[in-house]
Amino acid sequence: MPMTNGHSTSNPLIPPGVKPMDPRNALEYLENVYKHEDGLDVQTLIDSKTNGGLTYNDFLMLPGYIGFPASEVALDTPVTKRISLKTPLLSSPMDTVTEHSMAIHMALLGGLGVIHHNCSAEDQAEMVRKVKRYENGFILDPVVLSPTTTVSEAKQLKEKWGFGGFPVTENGTLRSRLIGMITTRDIQFHPNPSDPVTRAMSTDLVTAPSGTTLAEANAVLSKSKKGKLPIVDSAHNLISLLSRSDLMKNLHYPLASKLPHSKQLICAAAIGTRPEDRERLKTLAEAGLDVVVLDSSQGNSVFQIEMIEFVKEQYPRLDVIGGNVVTVAQAANLIAAGVDGLRIGMGSGSACITQEVMAVGRPQATAVYNVSKFAARFGVPCIADGGIQNVGHIVKGLALGASTVMMGGLLAGTTESPGNYFVSREGQLVKAYRGMGSIDAMEDKKAGSVTAKGTHKSDAGKARYFSEGDRLLVAQGVSGSVLDRGSVTKFVPYLLAGLQHSLQDIGTSSLSALRDGVRDGTVRFELRTVSAQAEGNVHGLHSFDKKLYS
Repeated sequence: MPMTNGHSTSNPLIPPGVKPMDPRNALEYLENVYKHEDGLDVQTLIDSKTNGGLTYNDFLMLPGYIGFPASEVALDTPVTKRISLKTPLLSSPMDTVTEHSMAIHMALLGGLGVIHHNCSAEDQAEMVRKVKRYENGFILDPVVLSPTTTVSEAKQLKEKWGFGGFPVTENGTLRSRLIGMITTRDIQFHPNPSDPVTRAMSTDLVTAPSGTTLAEANAVLSKSKKGKLPIVDSAHNLISLLSRSDLMKNLHYPLASKLPHSKQLICAAAIGTRPEDRERLKTLAEAGLDVVVLDSSQGNSVFQIEMIEFVKEQYPRLDVIGGNVVTVAQAANLIAAGVDGLRIGMGSGSACITQEVMAVGRPQATAVYNVSKFAARFGVPCIADGGIQNVGHIVKGLALGASTVMMGGLLAGTTESPGNYFVSREGQLVKAYRGMGSIDAMEDKKAGSVTAKGTHKSDAGKARYFSEGDRLLVAQGVSGSVLDRGSVTKFVPYLLAGLQHSLQDIGTSSLSALRDGVRDGTVRFELRTVSAQAEGNVHGLHSFDKKLYS
């Protein structure tokens, strides 16, 4: 149609003979007349007969309506039947990912770190104790010194526990008469390390009576200039303790994953399914463990089922997470045995080669949807474990039904992961990272070695892949390195902010609303061709700098 001075006498978009509609009726027309919906529902998307097995890169979610700011998106989610977190992020029980530092900071940031078991039971229990003692409300089992403890011994305790404020009582025990407090300032420059702490301790104490509420105790502590607030009974016997540092942590980390009664950080740790792991579990439970994760590449085994039943019978206060599973049949056995949560994933991790070597596993998106849908019928939360490379993958795992996602390689390059930084051949700052099925992990001397008969002793890597008795180890993982990502105190908030913005784009204001929208079909999906995946990434640039956050 010819145009005159930028104006058209008719609209060329409307077919001949069709009467134009009033734009004000667009929503009514969409709802009542226009039958075609954009995209696919989740059942059509995850149809293996039609689409095969899908990974996170194979699809996108379509945008919805934004009617709220991203900051209001709620990320609360269950990790087990009894425990909920304020953020859906977990760190993997790998020896290059999670020890006490990672577990502490993941909990402070609202998630959960699962301490690896490729170490002795005593070392793992020590890490659990460090997590449990890091932040408290009322400290009900404080480290108490006796009048005969020396200044040198107090310094050693500071090195062991990571804090330096200890109450001193007449008998050196709780519920004994409080006579003073010894702090780092008291002992730092004390001239004679063999002197008893009574010569250096502070006796000018601010205390609160037994029965004081946590809010009242915090108020007293905030007004005082002391680092610790002892709680005493009418006879001045020490009952518990409150720490100023914990008060500050409460201000700086409002999302922290804490137990409601003790205000201690929630701690999770992994064990295997061997008979000796029952003794390991006893040690961990005594250290204060809250969640035990049964660590196996293929969780549907008689060994894991027996371990689940043992834990539920002997340690009813512990929550048990089973796995790993990728099929409904696998999940059903563990659910029937009594698990409180499930890990989903087999061969999808960045350092895992199980699918390649063993020809066993399942594409992660398909596995997460099918297992989560089944487990939800029994109220069992699921963890999407593996295949997470960016914020978008986190969102997709959660949309497909997982309550939380577990990350290994994504967190391995952070300051809080175990190991040292080194400079790669390309001049980049990197950190070592390895799969637990790698030869390096299975031959780690901290956890196992070769016996005189030539077979290999058990460690976490071999146990996870059922390789304890093998004369020849078959790798199901690789060793490598990952780029420095800085501290999780900056990286995890970036992931959470990205997650909130993604849910805002989808049009859901919480993780529960996201799952509801997927179930009822209002959250829509679209398959991606190879060309679509290329289009969705950076393309057409001569060079670029991919800075993720500032």
